[in-house]
Amino acid sequence: MRRQGLSALIVEPGSSLIYFTGVRWGRSERLTCAIIPAEGEVGIVTPFFEEPSVRETLAVPAEVRTWQEHEDPLALVAGWLRDRKAGAGVVGFEETTRYFVVDGLARNLPTATLRNGSAIVRGCRMIKSPAELALMQHASDITMAAYRLTIPKVEAGMRPIDIARIMNTATAALGGDPEFSLVLLGEAAAYPHGSGKPQVVKPGEVVLMDCGCTVQGYQSDISRTFVFGEATARQRTVWSQVQKGQQIAIEAAQVGAAAGSVDDAVRRYYVSLGYGPDYKLPGLSHRTGHGIGLDGHEPVNLVRGEATKLAPGMCFSDEPGIYIPGEFGVRLEDCFHMTEAGPKWFSQPSRSIEEPV
Repeated sequence: MRRQGLSALIVEPGSSLIYFTGVRWGRSERLTCAIIPAEGEVGIVTPFFEEPSVRETLAVPAEVRTWQEHEDPLALVAGWLRDRKAGAGVVGFEETTRYFVVDGLARNLPTATLRNGSAIVRGCRMIKSPAELALMQHASDITMAAYRLTIPKVEAGMRPIDIARIMNTATAALGGDPEFSLVLLGEAAAYPHGSGKPQVVKPGEVVLMDCGCTVQGYQSDISRTFVFGEATARQRTVWSQVQKGQQIAIEAAQVGAAAGSVDDAVRRYYVSLGYGPDYKLPGLSHRTGHGIGLDGHEPVNLVRGEATKLAPGMCFSDEPGIYIPGEFGVRLEDCFHMTEAGPKWFSQPSRSIEEPV
């Protein structure tokens, strides 16, 4: 913060508030926020009647200031900054901060310069500590174990919700908090985030599952594609192409490489097979991967043009799907983290279309 000239950083409830203060709280029209100064103790501003609840998860030394229902909480934030001689400085905001917070502080503290503080937040959160990596590994282990319990139970006639219920039950029994269980059947697998049309498991059709859980807030995100019954030659071919695309991505993800170069490498391969080009279908209609941690999707992404260099501690998904509208889609997704020696999987990729886990 000192190097970038920031005197303080404002953070609203969400994953960044958890990361910096431990406070687990939801956003509403009643402002709760943290004020993180370049030097000194953190400030917490919250409604008077919420203070006991907010303190339950507060994990760092902090001064808590409360406001009553008829008061302006941004006046309290401005007063805290003035008291610490930061009222005429540069105040940054975590990038998801709502406009009314920025606007309210501008009215209450016209002497301050307000700007985006995302570089500070990203610089901290992108690089995971050993403890964070251990939690993400545990979440991935749980999701893989839940897949092993769920996939053998898939039967003809099941709906996506039926399969998701089995997956979520297994995840919870194994100690994870189910975060999402997306199940796409047959043609619906050609649309990355699904279709609202009725779907049931049928012999010879693709089953695509995209599931994840959290352990103490840290997330897993793993996708598996298989065929219920006997796969066709075309299904096997596309599955194998995605498997190779996933391997190309992990091989391109080396320390010092631009994050966008991973996406470039996969697309070059897909274009050589006749897919695309670019995001055109049939082919890969989304980025190759996303950052992951306390959020399922967080900066930075494995996407064209992303110049951020890969460094030890960064974590990503690797999910270069191929989608064929009107037929089916295949997505294989595993997450990895960067080490000094290169990328390391959190979960082991599928071996074959018959052996998804």
